[in-house]
Amino acid sequence: MNHHGFYPKTRLRRLRQTRALRDLIRETHLDVKDLVMPLFIKHGSGIKNPILSMPGQFQISIDQLEEEIKTITSLGITNVLLFGIPEHKDALGQDSYSDHGIIQTAIPVIKRIAPDLLVTSDICFCEYTHHGHCGVLTNTHDLDNDKTLALLVKQAVSHAQAGTDIIAPSGMIDGMVHAIREGLDHAGFQHLPIMSYSVKYSSALYGPFRQAAEGVPQFGDRSTHMMDIANGREALRECALDIAEGADMLMVKPAHTYLDVISCVKQNFPELPLGAYHTSAEFAMIKAAAQNGWINEQNVALEVLTAMRRAGADFIITYYAKEAAMWLNALS
Repeated sequence: MNHHGFYPKTRLRRLRQTRALRDLIRETHLDVKDLVMPLFIKHGSGIKNPILSMPGQFQISIDQLEEEIKTITSLGITNVLLFGIPEHKDALGQDSYSDHGIIQTAIPVIKRIAPDLLVTSDICFCEYTHHGHCGVLTNTHDLDNDKTLALLVKQAVSHAQAGTDIIAPSGMIDGMVHAIREGLDHAGFQHLPIMSYSVKYSSALYGPFRQAAEGVPQFGDRSTHMMDIANGREALRECALDIAEGADMLMVKPAHTYLDVISCVKQNFPELPLGAYHTSAEFAMIKAAAQNGWINEQNVALEVLTAMRRAGADFIITYYAKEAAMWLNALS
């Protein structure tokens, strides 16, 4: 109402009267092709182990991949992110860079089933080391940055040789993008893009994932190489360094509770594709509330994912990928 006591001629409610009108002027759109599905691939056969803290998610063996991949592609999902759970773990995580490692074996199988499906390889060591940390440790249990870089290069090149489409280093090791870019180029993989976990916080929201990937640290934490949860401006420094080192895509993790960081990164680096990782605990909290009947799961999950897109994410890694795809396909 204006100072004369009359409503102004322009009312925003006029544009909200019908769903068709609301859809016409909708600013942010969530599409199935925006979603990336994480997969936990475990050594063995006949395995489809439910992950209790992540309802609807499983550890699966390579012989179970065909059914899973066909389901994913039938929904219109175009990208998967792979995490490996090897038969044996050791201090150096050698399975991660073995020609016969769990992911190196899985990639050709996936490509045979779905040649056009994008395969992204998570490049880290926490799932492969017996201590559960993201690289080589010193005698005092500190992470040895430079020795870890050398092994990250070996891991990235081995995944490239297996046929992966995107390399995604996730450990927040200083200099990882530069080292991996040089290693890939030297090995003849100049065409492979790097999606760096550029802004990864030392968050409490990874608990279910660490159980799923069997990568719980046996001591200490990862606060010396991942970002402090209270820092925002530091995220821009991390992104700038990764871009200078050759990153092709950036990522913020977690996502739901870090929308301000996603927005800030996108505003400052609009030229690079930006991913958001909707973490295991962010997923699990929605699931738990839905199972208790406190929320409408579909509405809440799609609202949260749309918020990530609104904040500036170009794509979203989420355990809701398959369910969200089904919901979006039904709504279209």
